[in-house]
Amino acid sequence: MDQDNNNSLAETESEENFEELLNQSIGEPVHFNPGEKVEAVIAQITREWVFIDVGGKSDGCVVIDEFLDDEGNITSKEGDTINVYFLSSRNNEMLFTTRLTADTTGTEHLEEAYHSGIPVEGLVEKEIKGGFEVKIAGNIHAFCPYSQMGLYKVEDTGQYIGRHLTFKIIEYGKKRRNIIISNRTVLQEERQKQKDALRETLEEGMRVSGQITSIRKFGAFVDIGGLEGLIPISEISWGRVEDINSLLSVGDKVDAVIRKLDWENDKFSFSLKETLPNPWNNIGLRYPEGSIHKGKVARLVPFGAFVTLEPGIDGLVHISELGKEKRIHHPREVLEEDQIIQVKVARVDEKQKRLSLAMISKGQDSEDTDYYNKHIAASRKRSSGSLGTMGDILRAKMDKKRTP
Repeated sequence: MDQDNNNSLAETESEENFEELLNQSIGEPVHFNPGEKVEAVIAQITREWVFIDVGGKSDGCVVIDEFLDDEGNITSKEGDTINVYFLSSRNNEMLFTTRLTADTTGTEHLEEAYHSGIPVEGLVEKEIKGGFEVKIAGNIHAFCPYSQMGLYKVEDTGQYIGRHLTFKIIEYGKKRRNIIISNRTVLQEERQKQKDALRETLEEGMRVSGQITSIRKFGAFVDIGGLEGLIPISEISWGRVEDINSLLSVGDKVDAVIRKLDWENDKFSFSLKETLPNPWNNIGLRYPEGSIHKGKVARLVPFGAFVTLEPGIDGLVHISELGKEKRIHHPREVLEEDQIIQVKVARVDEKQKRLSLAMISKGQDSEDTDYYNKHIAASRKRSSGSLGTMGDILRAKMDKKRTP
């Protein structure tokens, strides 16, 4: 009899332990404050709603419209993890949103959006003094300053009119007056997520694609999708670059090599020229000692003149070579910058990347100068095919500038 009682007691305790474990696994209902940001998993997608699992016994829903692109295609799938904001409970269901839209929420959530940082969808209606008038939450007008529209300054402000964009409320006046919104803040947050992801994959020396965003005297800035960095003027071409705008324009798509990643100081630099063939490779074959070439005087220094034979290839004519007929104190006495002259290759140092040049006297046999036209021009034509699209553009522009 005692054995039966013990068995019955054990079974009861086992059932209670099982029920306790089950309840623990299911969890307790979770409570959220309006505007609270929640990480959730998409559990089911229907024609009108996306149901999400927010933990424990709690489920929520988001209107399907928030997951459709411009063509009506669903941009997420079941099992995806998303970030949502809690709005309210309706009929024992918790309503969440990825952003406030005119179709899903009314004006009652605008103040919550301001305090909690919930994104708000808006229609850019027109351009007004200082910025744009934007309609949000159905019929509320807000103001977006020029400085808060987009990541970069855009000259064509008309491109925003009529577009549905996402904003954050950065100022909220009483009775929903003087509402100031920012599209830039939303884009910056998205870029930060992209940058965090890039930090796990990018390495110095890696080749990436990007778009030129702005041009300065010291270089060009390139955006590789979540990260912007500088291409210094010295890294744009193997040749000397005097005017970056002659080679690059805002909006150009380019390939570049990562030179430096300084995540702590948020500084990144890239090289455009490293994606192009190094003109010093096989320099001795293209410019053998004794060969005659045309070149452009790039700069004059006290000890001689640097002459550009092609973009990235400069040789030195020593002042002693310039003053053979008469003693001179500075190369400017016989040469001018940008002057086209004929020179002979006196010495090639491939390791040090140096060319020593000599001036061609006026009375020298003209047959020697045919070397340039017949041999060097043909060699350049054969090698130009390996430069690729950007290489061809850079070389063509630099050669054009050399033409007298």
